[in-house]
Amino acid sequence: MKLFCVGCGPGDPELLTVRAVSLIKSAEVIFAPTAREGKPSIALSVVEKYVSKSAKTTSLIFPMVKDKESLKDYWKRNAEDIAAAVRSGKRVVYLTVGDPALYSTWIYLHRELKKSHKDIKVEIVPGIASMFAIAAKAGISLAEGDETVAIVPACYDMERVRRTATACDTVIFLKDGRYFDSVVEMLGESGFPDNANIAIAQDVSEEGEILEMKNLSELRGKKGPTEKYFSIMVAKKNARE
Repeated sequence: MKLFCVGCGPGDPELLTVRAVSLIKSAEVIFAPTAREGKPSIALSVVEKYVSKSAKTTSLIFPMVKDKESLKDYWKRNAEDIAAAVRSGKRVVYLTVGDPALYSTWIYLHRELKKSHKDIKVEIVPGIASMFAIAAKAGISLAEGDETVAIVPACYDMERVRRTATACDTVIFLKDGRYFDSVVEMLGESGFPDNANIAIAQDVSEEGEILEMKNLSELRGKKGPTEKYFSIMVAKKNARE
């Protein structure tokens, strides 16, 4: 009995791996995450052209709340639903946007499966993370030589942003573009020079993608191009490109 977890990449169906497409095409049951009842799954929308007409697709709710006990209940129920499908003998795939190992719903599911459903074997198929997609689109490097890189998953704690930006050469800010204007101001106070390269994107590799390349001085005191949750900013302290 085996479950396949497939990383769907940043949003472009053409950026799925060959292995991912093969598994999706042959899947009999497909599970995908969503934030609430009735909301379409982003992961499922990315791969829909590869899904067999006979496959059963189910959205699993992973609410965006901070109550850990409530979240654990959802993780447990979702793991039970997946385990039941795998035990039925069907070929089961779980989808997740980006890569399963990076800020993914899969991490919590996998932990629950290992704890309560030890008979279920798992194969994890990596996907292209959004940070690599934006680097490719912008034509920039994320790191070279002895440069250090940090990933900040949300920008609510500006002191944390300051410490990270001071210590690292490249900082990647994922999610919630509403805070990016504050981050830009903080970068200038954390050792990033006026000519530091800043790439900001929204809906990377999807229709309606927004991508801007600026230096830090051009962004200061101005409204940024993104305010959506699924946004990303790459800030490079050493401007070489």
